[in-house]
Formats: sequence, C-alpha cells, structure tokens
Amino acid sequence: MRSLEEINDKIKSGKVVVVTAEEVVDMVKEQGVKKTARMVDVVTTGTFGPMCSSGIYFNIKQSTPKIKCGGGRVTVDGVAAYAGWAAADILLGCSAMTDEDPRNAVYPGLFKFGGAHVIQKLVSGEKVRVQVRTYGTDCYPRKEYDAELGLEDMNNAVLFDPRNAYQLYNVAVNLSERTIYTYMGVLKPRLGNANFATCGALSPLLNDPKLRTLGIGTRIFLGGGEGYVVWPGTQHVAEPERDEKGLPLTPSATLAVIGDLKGMKERYLRAASIAGYGSSLSVGLGIPLPVVDEEVIAYAAVTDQDITFPVVDYSEAYPLGRPGALGRVSMAQLMSGSVEVDGKKLPTGGLASRARGREVALLLKERIAQGTFLLTRPSAALPGAELAPGL
Repeated sequence: MRSLEEINDKIKSGKVVVVTAEEVVDMVKEQGVKKTARMVDVVTTGTFGPMCSSGIYFNIKQSTPKIKCGGGRVTVDGVAAYAGWAAADILLGCSAMTDEDPRNAVYPGLFKFGGAHVIQKLVSGEKVRVQVRTYGTDCYPRKEYDAELGLEDMNNAVLFDPRNAYQLYNVAVNLSERTIYTYMGVLKPRLGNANFATCGALSPLLNDPKLRTLGIGTRIFLGGGEGYVVWPGTQHVAEPERDEKGLPLTPSATLAVIGDLKGMKERYLRAASIAGYGSSLSVGLGIPLPVVDEEVIAYAAVTDQDITFPVVDYSEAYPLGRPGALGRVSMAQLMSGSVEVDGKKLPTGGLASRARGREVALLLKERIAQGTFLLTRPSAALPGAELAPGL
C-alpha cells in the first residue's frame, strides 16, 4: 500500500490525506475499505479521561550551597513527593495527597487538592512551593530548601504515565443496598446507574485492536504537546479474549507514555477530584495510525455498535476480585443514555469526554496536515502484537 517514509514525505510536501477515526467510518460505509485505504494516509484517534497512573518528574536547579533531596522529605504545595533519585530529581504522582487531607476519615472524602492539581498548576503557568528537608553531606551540605518554582525554573519537567489509554474497561454498577464511591464515580444502590470511562470508537487502541501500527517509539499527542510510547503499560494483557472482529472482550492493552511537560497545555491535563476515592489526572492522548495496508482502515472503521464492555458489580465482585460479569453492553447503548442490566433500565454516565477526545483527534489531524507532526516507526512491537508489514 504505502510505506511510513512515503507518508512522511507526503506530510512534508503538504499532500497528506488525514481523517479522524470518526470521519473514516462514513468513508468506509460509502466507498468501502479498499477505496478508502487508497485515499487516506493517516487516521487520527483521541481520548480524554481520568488516568490515575500518571505523574511527573522534575529536576530543580541547585542552590548555593547545594542540597541532596534524595533520602530526604519533599513536598510540592504540601503534596508528598518522592525524592529517592539522587540529589535533585523529584517524582510526583497525580494521586499523592497532602498530610492534612482527611482522606476518607470524613466519608466520602472530597480530595480537593493532590498531585494532579499541582501538575495542572504547573502547565497553566503557575508556580508551586517546593520544600525539602534532608540530611547534609560533605558535597551537599544544605539541609533545607523552600522555593516557589514554575516550569521555567526547572531544568527538566517530564510527564511520565506508567499506564494510560486502557484499550477496554469495565462498565461499573452497584448491586448493594448503599451508595458507593469508586474510581468509576458514584454508584447508586440496587443498580441505580452505570458508569463508563472510554471514548469508544475514537479511542486509540480500539482503532488498532491488535496494535499493528504502534509500538515502543511511536510519537503521540500527549497532554497538548508531543510524547512517545515507551513501554507496554502496567497491567497490559498481551493476549486477551477477542470477538470475531478482533476487538478485546476484557480489559487488555495499556501504554506507558512520556513527554516534555513544558510543551503541554492545561486544557489537556486536568485535575480531577473523585469523591470517596482520590485525585486523578484527566489526560488528552491521541495516536496517529499510518495507513500502510487495507487492514488498518478495516480496523479503524470500528463503530460504537461494534464495541462491547463487560458490566461489573463494584460493591463486591470488583473489590473482592471475583471473576465474571453481569452481561455486556455496547458503546452505542452507553451513549444512548441508558442500558438494561439484569432486566432493569439504568441511566449511564461517562467519566471520559467524547467531545474533548474528538478535539484531540482533530488537533492531531491539523498538526499532521500542516507538516508539524511526523510519524515515527516503532522500534519494537508491544507484547502480544505483530507490527504490520512495512513497519
């Protein structure tokens, strides 16, 4: 069909044809897979939703005298950070909290400020207060440090998310007699509602379910800037059960991603306070799919009707690790506003933003069309995947 090099040449010359994962669906319906594959060079995808396995690391400029943060205690705006890396590298997870936060001692906890809020402040251009207390050494004699720092004051600031872009995830319900508070939101008793967290047919990994066009080294849209896939995400399932179209039937692939925080935007990195659970970070993530063969288009033509999710009880089955589901529902049903579970009609609610995911896919499309975003060849496939010929 076409090589990655040919696609990048067309991007540089301004002749590339890019469509989003939503736009390609209608093209395939009207013209079929073969003709669409001949016309389209790149399909862009996008998602935006809470991804708790996210965080940053940054390096502070040394003061005089110098200080060794490693082995000491570091807080950022009062939020506990990790300082086990050498003298000036500090890690902050989006779920970290202040010592003063009551957490769920006052149930349900509100978790108004955590690591995610610090990250949002930084990308919005605000400064944060970094405080260090440590022991002195002959080469790093200083024992205390207290400074207001913005991204411009740091040597490096990097977003590193060990698990993003879950390929398929549960729809959460509650079979118990009381309201419960989970990372999937508030779940009302006796099957009072159903929550989901996906952008469905726009989601990056549902448009390439067997991970044929992406792998370690793939350049992506991340948090409004650029990033890369650097490893399979934690909890990545290499060989999930699949339906006849190749779509996974259970939680499956995930990605570990990385990018320069200094190039990201507040609009695509937003703090979330999840009642009774904790703080999280909503991440905008988009992946370009190079159309190197017809199979890429065939998979990217996936619709909300095609994608189904397991419905799982979060009052007992999930917390106790019991296998099984209460049934399956499609993305189209979830987006309709209600689903039927165990003979009962439930209202649905989404934690991910389809509108913001669409925005990510369109922005990525624009960058490629304008020649400012070139595609990269994966240096290795992800576990369980086999890269398309030519990649």
